[in-house]
Amino acid sequence: MVADPLEQREYVALPEVGRRFSFETLVRLSDAQPSGELRLDGVARALQDAATEDWEDCGIETEALWLARRTSFRRVGPWPTLYQRLRLTTFCAGVGAAWAERRTNLYVDGRLSIEAASLWVPVDPRGFPVRIPESFHRIFGEAMGGRRVTGRVPVSSPSAAATQRPWPLRRADLDVIGHVNNAAVWQAVAEVFDAPVSAVDVIHHGPVEEGHEVQLAVEGLEMWLLVDGEVRVAARVLADLARDAGR
Repeated sequence: MVADPLEQREYVALPEVGRRFSFETLVRLSDAQPSGELRLDGVARALQDAATEDWEDCGIETEALWLARRTSFRRVGPWPTLYQRLRLTTFCAGVGAAWAERRTNLYVDGRLSIEAASLWVPVDPRGFPVRIPESFHRIFGEAMGGRRVTGRVPVSSPSAAATQRPWPLRRADLDVIGHVNNAAVWQAVAEVFDAPVSAVDVIHHGPVEEGHEVQLAVEGLEMWLLVDGEVRVAARVLADLARDAGR
């Protein structure tokens, strides 16, 4: 399957009605690259934290965990830099049978900086997908306004021309179900691509787990994490075409 164009990704607007949740954080030393700009994995971590805080606040009691299937974001304003305060506003933008799309706007000093859209899948403690519960629709349904989203994602793989090297795993990369955490996967993306970028897309095709021998493949503006030659994660970026925009 040919990858869909990043510039055609849909980012629905903030809803006028329904649940919206806001979360504030700071660009800290641990999330800044040598230039002082927020790393790509730092953006992913902020998005993940906003989603976690929203879920904890919504009051739904369940054993299900949410795993990222796909995360895309695009730059629309000044890129965050060290010690700047960030405000993230997140909401549910659509749903399928066993997945939901979370939209998040990231603001820097009150100006919209990044628009993100993430496809999340709820799984039980064993890691198996579960259906979206009715309680989810009661709380998040008004904001999504009946919008349905597909759970399909484009498939890609490196060619023989791609460069490859080992990507060692650390225990600190693992989450509570033994997978490499979404934000830790983004560290591989940040290893290859510096921020800022115009747009980025990361797709999880399968888990990366403790004990896996992982290869990092890079070809142009695309990269992959491979386990036994199988693509587990694919990422691609649009080069930043207006690095000084908004500054």
